[in-house]
Amino acid sequence: MKKQILPRHFAVLFLLTCSLLMISCDTLRKTPDSRPTTARRRPSTTTRRPPARPPARKPAVASRPAYTRPGTTPARNIPKVVEVARTYAGTPYRSGGNDKDGIDCSGLICSVYSEIGVKVPRISWQQSEYGQEINRIEDLRAGDWVFFVPEAGKEGYVNHAGIVTDVVSRQEIMFIHASTSKGVREDNLFSSYFKGRFVKAMRPF
Repeated sequence: MKKQILPRHFAVLFLLTCSLLMISCDTLRKTPDSRPTTARRRPSTTTRRPPARPPARKPAVASRPAYTRPGTTPARNIPKVVEVARTYAGTPYRSGGNDKDGIDCSGLICSVYSEIGVKVPRISWQQSEYGQEINRIEDLRAGDWVFFVPEAGKEGYVNHAGIVTDVVSRQEIMFIHASTSKGVREDNLFSSYFKGRFVKAMRPF
């Protein structure tokens, strides 16, 4: 009898031990995590889009300079034009120049009129289209603009300009201009050099 009882006790003991182990493992599996709930949450993967930028503005298109309307300068200002123009006498010629350190022919016209508050074109060919054209040379008067081409007796582009300063007689019309070789000076429109190159005159006032 003793030989049979011992194995049964071992068998029962073994079964109890296994059952306890299984229960304890199951209990451990069901134990809530001791960490705070927020710690167990995965960080959100949602990304916020940056605020929409306003559409880029197109660069402003450069507008045409606002010139003084031809014909609005009072004739009483013409003596002032001549007076201001003569203050440039002796100024050396400088292509693209606009002041008494150096000036070119169209720059002289632009600067003189600018000093009396009249805005006119800067380039000689644009000046040759500004104002009212004088059809007869005998109608020229102080303040008018005179224009010339490079070669005497030939058609061509306007390459030189000046301001009439004095109408002495039919054969002596003085104008001030910026000579490339002698700077700002006054010459007679009827001189042999300029008479053949003269092409047109404009009245800007």
